[in-house]
Amino acid sequence: MICPQCGPEHIVKNSVRENGKQNHLCLLCNRQFVENPLCHYRIPEETKALIDRLLLEKIPLAGTARAAQISERWLQYYVNDLYENVPEKLTVLPKKRGRLTVECDEMWSFVGNKDNRQWIRLAVDRDTREITGVHVGDRSRTGARALWNSLPPVYRQCSVCYTDFRAEKKLPPK
Repeated sequence: MICPQCGPEHIVKNSVRENGKQNHLCLLCNRQFVENPLCHYRIPEETKALIDRLLLEKIPLAGTARAAQISERWLQYYVNDLYENVPEKLTVLPKKRGRLTVECDEMWSFVGNKDNRQWIRLAVDRDTREITGVHVGDRSRTGARALWNSLPPVYRQCSVCYTDFRAEKKLPPK
């Protein structure tokens, strides 16, 4: 075995990493390394199916990693890849013309600091439980119009929308 930094063969074993690989130490340059760093362990499809089910149950990533016996870092990369592949446009199953019932609701969170509140508005078909429209932004008439515009045309023409009609509460001054 040769040190990747200085080359000579003054190498000793230096414990085992958390992934089970043997760690080595060069006595000349004090560099630590593993023999085959690019050899990755493949996650079985059954484990990925379990992870998908746990993510749908909204279990935290740390709990999902413990339950599936995988690293949190790998799980974060996996989740990021899943979210990158989510389509930007909603695809709603075709509906016949007629009365459609839509429930609209919103939730908010701080982004970056407490002065930057962002609202997530959803429109859900009451019968099929499909998300038919979504808007992320401020809670204003413009945001409500953006949610309406995100609905497919059949919903804008034939739906009855229900909401809680709550007015935004102002935060107390700091």
